[in-house]
Amino acid sequence: MSRKPRAIVIIQSDQHRADCLGIAGYPGLQTPNLDRLAQNGILFRNAFSPAPVCVPARSCLESSQWPCQHEVIHNWDGPSPKYLSPDISTWAKAFTSSSWTCDYIGRWHVHPNKTPVDYGYSSYLSDHNYYQWRIDQGLVKAPEVSAEIGVSAFLGSTDSEIAPEASQLSWLTDQVISKIEERMGSNDAFLIRLDTFAPHLPNRVPEPYASMYPPESLEPWGSFVETFQDKPYIQKQQLKTWNIDQYSWKDWAPTVSRYLGEITLLDHQIGRIMDTLKAHSILDDTLIVYTSDHGDMCGGHRMLDKHFIMYDDVTRVPLIAHWPNGIKSNNDCNAFISSAVDLGPTLCEIAEVKIPESFRGTSYANVFRDETFQGREDIYSTYDGNQFGLYTQRMIRNKRWKYVWNATDIDELYDLEEDPHELSNLVNNTHYADTLSQLRKRLVHWLEETKDPMANAWIVPTLLEDRIQ
Repeated sequence: MSRKPRAIVIIQSDQHRADCLGIAGYPGLQTPNLDRLAQNGILFRNAFSPAPVCVPARSCLESSQWPCQHEVIHNWDGPSPKYLSPDISTWAKAFTSSSWTCDYIGRWHVHPNKTPVDYGYSSYLSDHNYYQWRIDQGLVKAPEVSAEIGVSAFLGSTDSEIAPEASQLSWLTDQVISKIEERMGSNDAFLIRLDTFAPHLPNRVPEPYASMYPPESLEPWGSFVETFQDKPYIQKQQLKTWNIDQYSWKDWAPTVSRYLGEITLLDHQIGRIMDTLKAHSILDDTLIVYTSDHGDMCGGHRMLDKHFIMYDDVTRVPLIAHWPNGIKSNNDCNAFISSAVDLGPTLCEIAEVKIPESFRGTSYANVFRDETFQGREDIYSTYDGNQFGLYTQRMIRNKRWKYVWNATDIDELYDLEEDPHELSNLVNNTHYADTLSQLRKRLVHWLEETKDPMANAWIVPTLLEDRIQ
């Protein structure tokens, strides 16, 4: 086994549901390269986002801190946006201080005016450069999805003007391959980070991927029978906000079809990166990590996007690590991991880079060494609202139970063994009063430990004394 990898490639997608992998059991979904990474590496089946919103989650990854610590709690279009300070310690800074080169390619979405170079990376190439490249190639101009709003923009369409080789995913992968070629000219260790907008809706997918999963062949999500009985009011209101309250599965299936098609297109690009590393004889000595910032409802619970909810659809994320010369292959790991918070110290330990003192994550490098790893006893996630308004949520989850504190609405309690699709809210069932009380106490302990501002003189006694629905 190698002491540390020759290279590291981190691939972070946007809004990839953890259940949307072939190896995770989605029927007929073609993700052969991600499956191969998992089969020859580690599949972490219980990885979760610390904040299922893009900018807060990505700020967690850079800083290895919780949102209440790095203070980024909304996206740029949130009610009170604040951005990650360039002065904060990051694992990229730690790596570059230890003579690694760290190149960043793709979607940034951490600070609107600062770039990854301000946070320790050696170079940066934005995914927005693709749009000019496409024009330069004489191709039909592609709309920048960040400029679009409304349900019609989010549900996507086929990009019939291009072949897959001209897609943004393929263009980004070309840049990664070029950077690998450049870095192979030196004996220095290097890290390359690829962040994609895919498979975030809207999915404008070229053929044959757009038609790969016929809508009529897709079964509804297990949660699609949602009635919102005993659920927070805001969830049902979101259907009306998006104007999708009358959508049937037949209406949703074409969107899900394109979402799956873009995941397969992304998987194909990952295969190209693996082939490049193999051609340079370093695939087995390269740590490849694949993950996502958070998931996507994509019709789950009949909902769209990711707001005002803590369902596993959005809080659970894929996490795969592949390093044949450094970790045991075909290793399923069921330990609880906070993906974005815990990845930084894990990378530092594996690369023998000093872990910054400000990091609040827990390294799971023991798994790579085939040593005992208990993981987290509980998983936590936070939400504070975004473009639809302020809304405070805190989640605690273990293998059986999930409790969601909703500061201004009914709380949620789910028995995940009996109700894996989180349809039946048990918060007012007196049979589970003791379980609920214990979960609230553990949540309060975490709020106080992380110095969450919600751990104040009003909220704490309300939770500890169960004076709340």
